[in-house]
Order: sequence, then structure tokens, then C-alpha cells
Amino acid sequence: MENKVTTHIVKGLMLSALSIVFSMVVYIFNLYDISWLNWVNTAVLMIGLIYGNILYANQNNNQVTFGNLFAHGFKTTAVVIVITTIYTVVAFKFLFPDMVDKILDISRKQMEKNPKMTDEMIEQAMTMTKKFFMPFAIGGTILGTGFMGAIASLIGAGIAKKNPVDPFNNPTA
Repeated sequence: MENKVTTHIVKGLMLSALSIVFSMVVYIFNLYDISWLNWVNTAVLMIGLIYGNILYANQNNNQVTFGNLFAHGFKTTAVVIVITTIYTVVAFKFLFPDMVDKILDISRKQMEKNPKMTDEMIEQAMTMTKKFFMPFAIGGTILGTGFMGAIASLIGAGIAKKNPVDPFNNPTA
């Protein structure tokens, strides 16, 4: 009987769902001020990717290479990037349009704590941030998730057990 291998699409859907539920909890309970919660979401993503690579190796009887594992992890990351980017656009434009204002208010409060920033500098920064909020949100989602996904894929590929089969070592006749 052959082992069933969980695809990178299924793993990406599961990790995306976790990330989306997490961001909804942050929104519903108004937890934007707690900065370390962003790291929890990132840690869950990275642990999920590392575990996904280990699971992939085990499901293939550890007959995989580092490259196979990294590719599987990064394909999973690509699925997560696509889904979370779509969610980001939908959330900020349609589901939770007030989320942008809440995030901007928090940014303003953080800038006001900096004694080097004048009121004019804060206003200028807020105008630019509001104007380019969606491109920054989309770019941050793509680059941040891609970077963390690449690191997690490298770690997962490095720690998963590998016993690759050498195709040149087996006699053909």
C-alpha cells in the first residue's frame, strides 16, 4: 500500500485558514496594540511550514533531497501568500474597512511618542501612509510571508530526515 502524500496546496490552505482566523480574532477583540501578537502569527506559520516539510519527508519514506523538501515548503508558502494577499485586500476594502483607521491611529500614537518628530512630520507621514496603505499592506504580506516562508522551508528541509535514492547506483539489467 502506498502512502498518501499531503499536497502543498492542502497545507497552504490550512496555514492560510489559521492566519485568517488569527487576524479576525485580533480584529474582533481589538488587539492591535499588542505588537507581539504579530510574532505569534509568524511563529505559527513557520512552525507549520517546518512540520509540513517533515511530514512530507515521512510520507515519502524519507527518500527525498534537501531541494525536494525546500521546494515543497516554498510551494506551500506560495499558496499561503496568494490566499492571505487576497484576504488582506478583501478585509481592508470590504469586510473591515475601519481596520485601516485603527491601524493608522496606532501608528500616529507611536509617532507622537518620538520626541524627534514634529507635528508637521507626523502629518506628512500619516498622509503618505494613508495614501499608500493598500500597496504597503499587499507588499508587506507578499514579502514578509515569502521571506519567513523561505527561512522556514530551509529549516524544515535541513532538519527533516533524508535518505535519497541514488538513481545511478541501481543496476538496470
